[in-house]
Amino acid sequence: MRKLFILLSLFLLGSRCFAFDIVYPKKNDVTINAKSTFFIGSSDKPLKINGQNVPIHPSGGFAYVVNLVEGKNVFTLQSENERKIFVITKPAVKSVCTLPPQFIQYDENKYVYVTTEGAPLRSTPLDAGINRMAHLQKDIRLAIDGEKSGFYRVVLENNKYGWIAKTNVKLCEQCDLAEVLGYDYEDSKDYFTFIFHLTRQVPYEIIEGEPLVIKFYNVKDAYTMDFPFKEASNGAHLQGYGGKYDGNDFIFKVRKPQAVTRGLHGLTVAIDAGHGGTEIGAVGCFGDKEKDIALSISKYLQTELKKRGARVVMTRDDDIYVGLKDRVEKANENDADVLLSIHGNALPDGADPNKNSGTSIYYYYNQAKPLADVLINEMTAQLGLNNDKVRQASMALARNTNALSLLIETAYLINPDDNAKLVNPEFQKRIAKAIADGLEKYFKGGN
Repeated sequence: MRKLFILLSLFLLGSRCFAFDIVYPKKNDVTINAKSTFFIGSSDKPLKINGQNVPIHPSGGFAYVVNLVEGKNVFTLQSENERKIFVITKPAVKSVCTLPPQFIQYDENKYVYVTTEGAPLRSTPLDAGINRMAHLQKDIRLAIDGEKSGFYRVVLENNKYGWIAKTNVKLCEQCDLAEVLGYDYEDSKDYFTFIFHLTRQVPYEIIEGEPLVIKFYNVKDAYTMDFPFKEASNGAHLQGYGGKYDGNDFIFKVRKPQAVTRGLHGLTVAIDAGHGGTEIGAVGCFGDKEKDIALSISKYLQTELKKRGARVVMTRDDDIYVGLKDRVEKANENDADVLLSIHGNALPDGADPNKNSGTSIYYYYNQAKPLADVLINEMTAQLGLNNDKVRQASMALARNTNALSLLIETAYLINPDDNAKLVNPEFQKRIAKAIADGLEKYFKGGN
């Protein structure tokens, strides 16, 4: 009998529910180099951190900001008889005096060839920001006249330069200027297509605007072609374009505007559920993973769009890892008109989760911004979420030009109020409906 009592006691002890759970910081002893951080978690009872009451959302979730000083910061979390200690170390600021990197000018031009497929040609020597001029294919030859910070400066034409990472090229022999021998034009049901014939592959730039401009560099007699897209398309917005070499021919395709007369019938939408597999993304107050919420919303969106006659391509429909390049390639292989990457937002240390909420949408190329504006207005109006703005940012899923490509941060997983909504399947269905309504509005000319 005594043995049974001991076993029962051990069982009850092992199955006791903790009063609170912390999902961030992930460990009790961490180093964070920021002026502040936050505790994200949930609690079913009152909670104090270093003696201060923690506001708890009706759902049980909380986000509590704490300031950090240099050295060890000790935080005691107490709820009734349960206590946890966190030690967060903020490194001391080291005063380092370094000179900014200098541009090294060569005595004469050197030559390189591209070794990485899709190597970014940039407008500045920085591996970040809105500075991509083009994505170059392998074996394209470039003239360089200097270097800075791990980049070569690429000579394009008189007083016109680009930058390419040294890791994306190798030195080679000098090559003569190429020639553009002319072009052919094809007008099909879905595309305006130009086929430029060159004597070899050269760097190029596609510039959005009215007209749409394509420029070839390192050619005899500078070559620029202007394409009056709005005039050719009766004032419609640009809805996708792409250019690539096939041998020495450069094939440039501009998508014709969709003529949608029955809802979204005939539209191909690629839905990208962010993260997946070992890449979990952000974690919400209750330990909910961004990868799961993104997939759930994406499946509801798939159902909603199919109901309205759209063709839907899913970059993943299960909890698997898919590379960023593979996601974009799947959308393009299926000739998607629209590419939407679905996410839940988070914040870095130093920010306040309680002061950041709502929906934000990211685009890279200007052609996608009008759609982003329509979607964020539709989503925030229908869902009652804060409009956290449309922003331009260099994100892989938003850098695709073949489709109107956007990354949608539906709401903040680490904001307790947003989080309580995001984990609700009915709210996820409402997100899907709002996105579908926004797409329908845009393609019916309500933009």
